[in-house]
Amino acid sequence: MKSPFWLRIAAAVFVAGTLFPPQSPAQVPGRFYWKTLSGGSAVPLIFNSISGNTNPFDPALTVTPGSNFDATMAITGYAQTFTLWDRSAMAAIILPMGRVSGDVTVAGKTANQSASGFGDPMIEFNLNLIGPKAQKNIPDLLRYEPGFSVDLLADLALPIGEYNSDQPLNIGQNRWYGRIGFPVIWQLGDWVPGRRTTLEFLPAVWMFGDNTDYVGQTLKTDPLFQLDAHLTRDFTERFWGAIDASWYNGGRASINGVEGEKLNNVGVGLTLGYSVNDNLNLTFGYKSTIGDSAPTDLRMDGFMVTLVYGWHPLIEGSKRLKGGEK
Repeated sequence: MKSPFWLRIAAAVFVAGTLFPPQSPAQVPGRFYWKTLSGGSAVPLIFNSISGNTNPFDPALTVTPGSNFDATMAITGYAQTFTLWDRSAMAAIILPMGRVSGDVTVAGKTANQSASGFGDPMIEFNLNLIGPKAQKNIPDLLRYEPGFSVDLLADLALPIGEYNSDQPLNIGQNRWYGRIGFPVIWQLGDWVPGRRTTLEFLPAVWMFGDNTDYVGQTLKTDPLFQLDAHLTRDFTERFWGAIDASWYNGGRASINGVEGEKLNNVGVGLTLGYSVNDNLNLTFGYKSTIGDSAPTDLRMDGFMVTLVYGWHPLIEGSKRLKGGEK
């Protein structure tokens, strides 16, 4: 028995816009901040394989010249959409975990180190400021078009992840950090499943507290500005792709007052997404820095596979009521 066409379209639109955590603490895929029906929920499972000259569990992305890190990262969490002041809003909890290994140089000494366990959980809040009002029912969902929308984004990481003060390479960061950003979605053309195109931007500033027990020293990091951009396009009602780019600037680290280099690097990538069914969304992505030949340049590349299960009581109830219709 098939659900009615309008219900299949509503479910596909909901799942395509279901929110899920970033692929790492400092990277966000396209369509992450699409708005969907208030009262919906999502649980993601994200796997990353990342290598480069920085610890990918640390959003400061501090470069260790001449080093090479390999990391396997898994991220899970829970996201909930709701309405606040008649605007679309979202709250999420994100929990990274995994392992990282590589050569680390501190005070002129290089050693191979590894770390594993749970990282710092992150709380995220997002509120739409400019754009259509919140979607409160299925007719709102079917009529929705983002046009030009701007959000307010706030993240805060809790410094309770695995941390060993005897070594600089860790999963947890032993300090508070967070992000303020303004996600932008610009609709290009018709908003019809199978023909949707968007140009998206996320300018954001990461801010970091001090780590006063960094191998017996104090680690400080300047704010890091990051700009993510995505050009996304539907290929079919359920299959879409994106061209991704990022710019990192700032984030100069200092250890006991000795300053390092600030970042000024660019990364590019590709993402493919597919809605397996009315509740399940699958994405594959690859991203790499470019122009990264200098020892102090950020060098990082990685693959990402994301599986997201999303649901909404209205849609699930409608499917149960209409399940007997052909």
